[in-house]
Amino acid sequence: MTTRRLLLTLLSTAALLAAASATAQQQRPIRLVVPYAAGGPIDVTARALAERVRDTLGPVIIDNKPGAGGNIGADIVAKAAPDGYTIGIAATATNAVNPWLYSKIPFNAATDFAPITQMVRVPNVLVMNAETAKRLKIDSVRDLIAYAKANPAKLNYGSGGNGSAGHLAGEMFKKEAGIFAVHIPYNGGNPAQLALLSGQVDFNFDNLATAAPNIRSGKLKALAVTTAERSSMLPEVPTVAATLKGFSVDTWWGLMAPAGTPPEVIAKLNKAFVDALHSPETKTRFASLLAEPVGNSPEQFGAFMKSELTKYEKVVKATGAHVD
Repeated sequence: MTTRRLLLTLLSTAALLAAASATAQQQRPIRLVVPYAAGGPIDVTARALAERVRDTLGPVIIDNKPGAGGNIGADIVAKAAPDGYTIGIAATATNAVNPWLYSKIPFNAATDFAPITQMVRVPNVLVMNAETAKRLKIDSVRDLIAYAKANPAKLNYGSGGNGSAGHLAGEMFKKEAGIFAVHIPYNGGNPAQLALLSGQVDFNFDNLATAAPNIRSGKLKALAVTTAERSSMLPEVPTVAATLKGFSVDTWWGLMAPAGTPPEVIAKLNKAFVDALHSPETKTRFASLLAEPVGNSPEQFGAFMKSELTKYEKVVKATGAHVD
C-alpha cells in the first residue's frame, strides 16, 4: 500500500470514527429529573413534553426522585454536570417555598440552577362548602371578608398541612384582608377537601384540578381563583385580586438545568420545550389536567422564580411553619 493510499485510509477511518462519535453523542438521552412520584400532574406533564421534543432533542428519560418535599430531586439537578444532559423540574415548593420552610436544605434555590422555561401554571381556587356559603349568605370574596370581620374568630379553613400551598395561600389571604380564621391542617389535600365537603371547615384554598369536579356538581362554591387573571378553565369565576389588589398565588412548575450550563445549550432546550408547550396537542392534553401551558424565555422564568422566592419568604416566616 502506497503512502498516499495509507494516508487516505487513515483519514477516512478517522472521519468515520468522528461521525460515529457525533451520532452517539446526539443519541445520548437527556435525563429529566421529576422530584415527585410518578402519576401526579407534574409527572404527567413532564412525560407528555418528553414525547413532544423527541424529534428535536432525542430521547428524554423521566427519572422520578421523590422525597423531602421535592428537595431530593432538586438537589440531584443542582449537583449534576452542567452539560444539558441532566435537567429537572422547578416547582413552587422546591424553588420558592422549601428554602424558607426547611431548616436545612442541600441546595441554593437562587444560585444553583439555570432556568429554561416555565411549563405551566395551575390556578388555586377559594372554595366554600355550598351549603355553608348559602347559610352564611356568602356569595363573593367581599362577603367572606365582611362576615369574618363581623364575626371574629368564627371562621376556619383547612389545608393539606403546615407549609402546604393551601396553608400559605390562606395565611396570605388573612393578612391582605385583615381578618382572622383558624387554620386546621390535614394530612394531605384529599382529607382537607373531605373536611370541607362535610362542613368541618368553612373554606379552603384548593388546587383547581382537584376542586373542579365538586364545583361543577354544586357541592362546592367557587368564590375566586387566586391567579392574577381569570382562569380560562373557570372563566366565570372572578379573581381574589379583584377584591384584594395584587393578590396572586398559584401552583407552577417549569424546567431548570444546573447552574453553569452554557447559554447556547439553554437556548436549544428552551426552543424545543417552548415549541412543544405551544403545540395544539400539548394544550389539549394539559387542559384535561386543568393546567395552563406558559412557555417563556429563560430570563422571564428566572425573574419569575426570583419574585416567587421573595414572596414566599415573607409568607412562610409569617406563618411560623418549618420542617426540621
